[in-house]
Amino acid sequence: MENVRMLQKSVKKLHFGSWEEKEEAAKEIERLAKEDEKEFCTFFFRNKALIVEAGILCKLPKKIELEDESIREFADLLSSLSSLGNIQFRDSSLNFLQFLIDILKSCRSFDTKESCLVAMCNISTVLENAGPLVSNGVVPILLELCSEKGTSEKALTILGNLGVTLMGKKALENSSTVPKCLIEILSWEDEPKCQELSANILIILAHKNSTQINKMVESGIIPVLLQVALLGTSSAQKRARKLLRLFRDERQIKMAKHSGPHSSRIALENQRDREEGKRMMKSLVRESLHRNMEIITKRVNAGEDSSNGLKSLLTSTSSKSLPN
Repeated sequence: MENVRMLQKSVKKLHFGSWEEKEEAAKEIERLAKEDEKEFCTFFFRNKALIVEAGILCKLPKKIELEDESIREFADLLSSLSSLGNIQFRDSSLNFLQFLIDILKSCRSFDTKESCLVAMCNISTVLENAGPLVSNGVVPILLELCSEKGTSEKALTILGNLGVTLMGKKALENSSTVPKCLIEILSWEDEPKCQELSANILIILAHKNSTQINKMVESGIIPVLLQVALLGTSSAQKRARKLLRLFRDERQIKMAKHSGPHSSRIALENQRDREEGKRMMKSLVRESLHRNMEIITKRVNAGEDSSNGLKSLLTSTSSKSLPN
């Protein structure tokens, strides 16, 4: 019970104390957390709710000073408070969002950005928060962050949460970097989770949307999807195949609209497309075979004879034609 009383005293300092007292209280809470993690979590969750109810979201500074060493502590605080999961924003509490956005736009610290992304990810799970997030200009920032592998996964998760809302989807559709940046992420073989998240967003955008489908095709998505459908994780393969079906259905709809006197010409074009697709798939399989054999060769640490044997295998395999 002594720890509980000390915790409550520290929380009171966070509410009403001077900056020196708040700093002291934060250190005390950290110490208590290390001593009794289970008891701390129970009471700290309740105190987080009390902090939010007391109006901290309305009292954050309107501008951040990046030189201020407390910026990381602010980011961690916002990340912690956002885990309540039921925060909704009114005009008086939008400083919370603007504070997060300003940090993401300007701060160079990866850890600080990550704390802000965690907070924004928690906030974006509440559908009612999509409007304030989008209207405060978060989508372009997230699209930029999703192109960086260190921050991509969390940024894509937030974009996916926003994309299921009408306002979020429109913001994505109106971006000049979409769908190209998402297609680029789809090609990241070393980031399977990012591939899956990117494919999810592309599916949302392509659903019953001819304009977005055309933009994706013109941006070169088909070869990338074929490669993911062949070499990606099980989840990524399913998403790639779903996108390919959407494109196929869109093409069939177009063909139906132009059926009649030109049906013979369209049928011939369709046959050519199928043949081109087969050639592309064979090329991807061949490319995959070469890449896998090269990886095996590099990993072999045996003697020269073993290495030469693999090189011979690679040469003989690459010279064989694929079955029809």
